[in-house]
Amino acid sequence: YNEYKSYLSMAVLLDNHAEPTKHRFQPYAMNGGSIVAIAGEDFSVIGCDTRLSEGYSILSRDVTKTRSLTRKCLLGCVGFHGDVLTLTKMLDAKMKQYKHTHSKDMSCEAIAQMLSSTLYYRRFFPYYTYNMIAGIDNEGKGCVYSYDPVGSYERENYRAAGSASAIIQPLLDNQIGYKNQSNVDPTPLTRDRARAMVADIFAAASERDIYTGDEVEISIIDSNGIDTKRYKLRSD
Repeated sequence: YNEYKSYLSMAVLLDNHAEPTKHRFQPYAMNGGSIVAIAGEDFSVIGCDTRLSEGYSILSRDVTKTRSLTRKCLLGCVGFHGDVLTLTKMLDAKMKQYKHTHSKDMSCEAIAQMLSSTLYYRRFFPYYTYNMIAGIDNEGKGCVYSYDPVGSYERENYRAAGSASAIIQPLLDNQIGYKNQSNVDPTPLTRDRARAMVADIFAAASERDIYTGDEVEISIIDSNGIDTKRYKLRSD
């Protein structure tokens, strides 16, 4: 009995010195997805895959990650799907408020600034999203805007974002930016070539990135509106 009592005392002593249990607050999750956007002379192209996943689980194979803001502007948004939904609802409300106040749609440049301000407002608890805007500016030229998580943005000719961006961006630098190449005569980018290039880029990325796949949704924005097509990718 005395030995058992001594054992219990030792167990209590050890338990009192044990490391406390940690309960961590995890507000974010990564649901994958990739975006590619290219600006042409009088058009722009944006493509997003349709896979929604977490870890090694595929939650859905048919999730649209582009959102039409106006007939001349599209938003591509991937990352944590909860923040994607919250951010797009916020932008929809601001777009409607602007249209009711001014009786016209926002320009692509104004939308780009509005998204920047919306992201910066949440800088202390940022939206975990990768954002890209593609559209036509006031002069009828193609434009692409890329963002960091807290709203810093830049107008560019092409950009990749999301889970496969590290794979895709070097290919864009080579094929569109002609980086580190000499004696190159850049040919103007046509709509068909841009769409085919984005489709090939996603087909290659889906071979290496498990969070990109199933289908790619590619939209061309020009003065006539938005033309969207889908292409099959890897489904495993």
